[in-house]
Amino acid sequence: MEEYNAFIGLDVHKDSISVAIADAGRDGELRMYGTIVNSPDAVSRLMRKLVRRHGKIEVTYEAGPCGYGIYRQLTEMGICCRIVAPSHTPKRPGERVKNDTRDALMLARLLRAGELTYVWVPDATHEAMRDLVRARQVASQDVRAARALIRMFLLKHGLHCKSKAWCLRYRKWLTSLKFDHAAQKFALQSYINRLEQAEARKAEIEDQMADLIPGWALAPVVHALQVFKGIGMVIATTLAAEIGDFSRFASPRKLMAYLGLVPSEYSSGSKQRPGGITKAGNKIARVMLVEAAWAYKWPPKVGVDLMLKRQDYSQELKDIGWKAQVRLNKRFRRLEGRGKRSTVAAAAVARELVGFIWATAISAMPKTA
Repeated sequence: MEEYNAFIGLDVHKDSISVAIADAGRDGELRMYGTIVNSPDAVSRLMRKLVRRHGKIEVTYEAGPCGYGIYRQLTEMGICCRIVAPSHTPKRPGERVKNDTRDALMLARLLRAGELTYVWVPDATHEAMRDLVRARQVASQDVRAARALIRMFLLKHGLHCKSKAWCLRYRKWLTSLKFDHAAQKFALQSYINRLEQAEARKAEIEDQMADLIPGWALAPVVHALQVFKGIGMVIATTLAAEIGDFSRFASPRKLMAYLGLVPSEYSSGSKQRPGGITKAGNKIARVMLVEAAWAYKWPPKVGVDLMLKRQDYSQELKDIGWKAQVRLNKRFRRLEGRGKRSTVAAAAVARELVGFIWATAISAMPKTA
């Protein structure tokens, strides 16, 4: 275990950084250093000064909207920097005073005590792919919002269509609707235009994802995950971008917990109170997994699309994909047979699917990832 002479806590904001220092040792001094401007030059000057004064130092700050710029800058300077998960930072009961000074002092003190939980930091390329995946998620939310507005408008005017929603026939029906006032026709068309624009943005981002995947270090993982029913290019890319290095999870259970798919519990003494899934951790990846899990509601089958997609896979991967279909469909049917709601069954199947995904991703991870 490395020994440090000082532990530096940074409370980072858009324009300023509050700095606190905790000297090594249980009885080491804990003090506020001051506030600097949040700029690369100011950070560089501060760190050089602290290194000259204390020698070997360790720095930490909380993950937030400012990103990983300071982490990468300090790493290039040869300084150990860690980014803290804010949701896992210990807090004293009854603490009602919060300000930049207290936050910086708290980070320095907890860093020295070794009581912080750190986040995994992606490299620049991985972060770029994650940004693209999240932009696609926003576009998808815009599509859902635009569709909801159209449905509410139609409901308000008592209009219904027997065709499946959003298919070609349904869209033709939308454009053929007539109203008593031209303003209402114009209003509906504005909602349709909004939907088309959102769908175009979503399709454009997905095309970019497909173009950029081959040059990404995790391309083998994205390719391998698509052997599973319900997981296409978008879901596989999202899981790889949001989870990153699968090998940082020692077992599938740890990954399940990270994704918030494990059951919650509130028990004390003889009272056992199990609850629903924790919904902790990465929401985007969890939503994608549950979406994929719905495919296992139907009997195991290798359809035309899946058959064409599986042509480039090894027999070992094909066998794993088929085993997942059989096992997870059986699990889905058993849960529904016991009276569980379909949504509960889908969450349980998603949790079990994580085990297959973890094992497959570990075997496909590049050696340098």
